[in-house]
Amino acid sequence: MDELIGRTQQFNKISEYIESGKAEFLVLFGRRRVGKTYLVKYFFRNKFDFFMSGAENATKEEQLHNFYLALNEYSNVPYPKVENWQDAFAQLKHLCQNKQKKGKIVLFFDELPWLDNDKSGFLSAFEYFWNTYASADNRIFLIACGSATAWMLENILNNRGGLHNRVTRQIHLQPFTLAETEQFLKYKKIVLDRYQIVECYMIMGGVPYYLEQMEKQYSLSQNIDNLFFANDGILRKEFDRLYSSLFKKPEKYIEIIKVLAKKRKGLLREEIVKEAKITDGGGLSTILNDLETCGFIAVDKNFTTPKRNRIYKLVDFYSLFYLNFVNSAINDTHFWTNSLNTPAHNAWTGFSFELLCSAHIAQIKQKLGISGVITDISSWRSRDTARHVSTTGAQIDLLIDRADNLINLCEMKFSKTKYRITSSYDKILKNKLAVFANESKTRKAIHLTMLTTYGVERNEYWGNIQSEVTMDDLFL
Repeated sequence: MDELIGRTQQFNKISEYIESGKAEFLVLFGRRRVGKTYLVKYFFRNKFDFFMSGAENATKEEQLHNFYLALNEYSNVPYPKVENWQDAFAQLKHLCQNKQKKGKIVLFFDELPWLDNDKSGFLSAFEYFWNTYASADNRIFLIACGSATAWMLENILNNRGGLHNRVTRQIHLQPFTLAETEQFLKYKKIVLDRYQIVECYMIMGGVPYYLEQMEKQYSLSQNIDNLFFANDGILRKEFDRLYSSLFKKPEKYIEIIKVLAKKRKGLLREEIVKEAKITDGGGLSTILNDLETCGFIAVDKNFTTPKRNRIYKLVDFYSLFYLNFVNSAINDTHFWTNSLNTPAHNAWTGFSFELLCSAHIAQIKQKLGISGVITDISSWRSRDTARHVSTTGAQIDLLIDRADNLINLCEMKFSKTKYRITSSYDKILKNKLAVFANESKTRKAIHLTMLTTYGVERNEYWGNIQSEVTMDDLFL
């Protein structure tokens, strides 16, 4: 197998778990294409005592047939076909009991949600296997993996039935950080400077599978054209498959994603109902929760009203790029190359850079020297802005509220050179500070922090900011 890039923390955790001396049930979850299967296969070098993967949209009979094939691959004696999951797991129990092995018996179920067809009985049989046998055999190391994060949380991690509190370990695998993305691209011999890596991240979001599709002989814009805008582009067709593979009825999920893609500052719940023409109720709560747990949207707390008026934002870079450009692109196989420096491109980079910064809060805190300080991350809308009144309202997309009696009011600007604070922008910043201090009634000191690509140009207004974070700092 290729080298494992990043994932050091997760690799070390699995190493620790496997030496625990007791039966372990590890749940590994995360969005589609993030590298869950690769991590497990790399750690164990593809050497399992049993491995099978669920097949998308397969019937119960087809899944059981795949189980039959997998079981006999790992057995020295033939097992017959069975017609239900209870008998299938009885066979797996027999296989484990007859393993002449001192070390761990590693059982790996990949894409677990796809195995649980309607009324298939898989989940109850899986529960019974763990509760009545596997949990008592100290040799067992059971791994359950799945991309349908919402399903994994509801049916495994937060199960209220037979698997309640039975999971012993869990790993939520996230996309690469900027630093890991840089390391991955270097390993693939893809030469980009950090500005280009940032733009690449704002398109693909650090998803390993997407990055894997890039070819070293092409520039970044050529790669994007080939992957997204060519008629046979792999990532051109990824959007519908992405959501349909995670949600049984993806139509409403996609509609909400499309609405949020048009609103840079996010939407309140009642605004989503209006814009998406969706009925407000428990069904909407489920959809929003599923999208959040799967990492497609995030909920920004409002600094002054954290328990209500929450702002929902689209934070999935791929979905944002697809809906802004690919979904509506004209038939131009060089669309991205021809779109560079256009108003639409510049507007997108500004918004996406804000998302990029929000995805690297740990790196921002490290640069500010507050990694060990307890913080609360939020956004804020003034009352006039929330009411869409065009007066002296203001909005702040990133606030770092610190336990050391200070608040960083963060402004994020994406540019090809050092960012220059003009007289008019200086007035906007002063207005934000004044309106926020007045409405929030905070007694904490407020520091203006600029997050930019190459830093802030030193002019007569530069001295009004207290701290800076640059693009390079996000690679920490």
